[in-house]
This record gives sequence, structure tokens and C-alpha cells, in this order.
Amino acid sequence: MAPAPPEDARGGRCAAPMMPCGGGHSNPSRPLSAGQKMAAPGVAVPPARATSPTSPLLIAEAPPALDGSGGMRPRRSGPAAGCPSVSVVFPGAVSRESCCRFACEFLKHVLHQRHQLPLPYEQLAYFCRRAAQDGDVIKNPPSMDLASKKCQQVLMELEGVLQHLEIMFSLTLVPRVLILLGGNVMSPKELYELNLEGICEGSAEESLKTASCVRKLFHSLFVADVFSELKALPVTGTVVMLQGHRDCGVDWFRPKLNYKVPTRGRKLTVNLSCDGDINITASPPQHMVSTWEDYVWFQAPVTLKGFHE
Repeated sequence: MAPAPPEDARGGRCAAPMMPCGGGHSNPSRPLSAGQKMAAPGVAVPPARATSPTSPLLIAEAPPALDGSGGMRPRRSGPAAGCPSVSVVFPGAVSRESCCRFACEFLKHVLHQRHQLPLPYEQLAYFCRRAAQDGDVIKNPPSMDLASKKCQQVLMELEGVLQHLEIMFSLTLVPRVLILLGGNVMSPKELYELNLEGICEGSAEESLKTASCVRKLFHSLFVADVFSELKALPVTGTVVMLQGHRDCGVDWFRPKLNYKVPTRGRKLTVNLSCDGDINITASPPQHMVSTWEDYVWFQAPVTLKGFHE
């Protein structure tokens, strides 16, 4: 059954677009001047000529350009030809907490759709807790006890990753999240990217409601029908990686300073951005200085093991 269409959410006024500014490293999660959006971190490359072919597996990254006011306007990257992608545009600013929710819900969705969880996360957690409670008064067969233990282990590891994602989002801007299935981090079988570069971040009071934005995200995924044609994936390992400021202070995720996004394997990119009622005159234009070289990849120190009933 298709998810309910997103409810009418009031457009929030963007108090602080989601993008780092200046050269300061001491406050990596400081809000940015209004009207600026996140641009892809990494080393900038000269823009390609119109006749140059584009890699089908990479997201192009272009250097910042001058906007009409003289400030630096970063060019948002777009999916290259041949790389499946889904674009979701929110009609207003969103909060940092909403961005974290997008990442967590997308991770749970991918794990279920790619057959690493036998049920959606919430249902699996409910049945697993009920089985543990029933086991206190009813003696289960050994096979059921083993399945319950596997289920509890998978849920415990996943819940740990979700909790640390919340901590990471509270410490730094997170422009990109990777979910790597199978293989290894350098050559996964499947790669799912959540691209938050186009997000304009506002305060909780000035932003769209998180629930309506989550519904819009999953409605877009449902309409795009990106999982139905895929062959079932056997039980495998899943690794989560994300970008953040090198000095954000996180101690659970492991920095991978030289990591390059793989170009092999199946890749799906979900691009999130904001439009609509966003105040771009809240503060005077500023000359932006790119500090994306201070943003690096971080890897979760655990591999989520798939689980079948």
C-alpha cells in the first residue's frame, strides 16, 4: 500500500542554511549565512566541457561559482547519466534533527528492501521483544531460541548505529551518507547514497515538520520503484559511512581520511534539497570560502549482519 501523501506543512523560514562557511575549524557545526546550500566536499575539479562524457557511476563535483551578489554560490552536484537516482525537494527549510531522521529511516528501509531484515525494523523489534517476554514463561524449541538470539543481536547492533548517527548529526554537518552492502568498503556489491548537499537548515520552529518530510521522502521512493526489479540479495554485511568535519569530536565513528567512493557495484543516489518559502535575505551576502577539505569520511566500527527467519 502506498504511503500516505505528505500533509500540508508550513514553509519554514531558513534561519541557517546547511553549509559551512569561513575558514574557522573550531566550530564545524556553526550555521551558515542564509541562502547558501551544501556543496559536495572534496577536491574541486575544473568544470567539464559540454561535449565531455560524464562517468555513469559518479556524482560530478564542481567548484563554487559567484552568485549575483558577489558571494560564492556552490554548484550542487547532480546524478550522472546511467546512475539511478531519486530527487526529493522539500517546500521549505528542514532541521538538523530531520536530516538525522532521514538517514536513520533510509538505512532501515534499505536493510528491509534488500532482504537483510525479514520484517520492517519496527515490526521486527516488536516481535523480538514479545518473543523475549514470552520466553520467560514458555519454553521455546531450540531453533526458536536461536532465531530469537540472532534477531536480538541484529537489533542491538542496528540500534547502536542509529544512536551514534544521532550523536554524529548533533556534532557536525553531514553532507553525505553511504550504505554499503556486501563485498567491502572499497568494492561493495551495492551502494546507496543519501545526498544532503541541497538541504537548507533551519531551527526546529522555522522548519517543516519532520513527519511530513519523511512521508514525502518515502512516497518518492515508492513512486520511483527502485527496489522491485532487483534480485534478492543473500544475507551479507552492511557498513555505514558518512561525511563530517574532521574536528567534530566524534569518538565512535572511525575517520577514513583517504577514502574514495567506489565506482563499481550497483549504486542508487537519493538527492534531498529545499525550495519554496526560504528567507534568503535574513543576513547580508557574504563571500564564502570553501572549507570542504576539512570534511572527511567516517566509518561505523561495526558491520551489520543480515538476518533471515
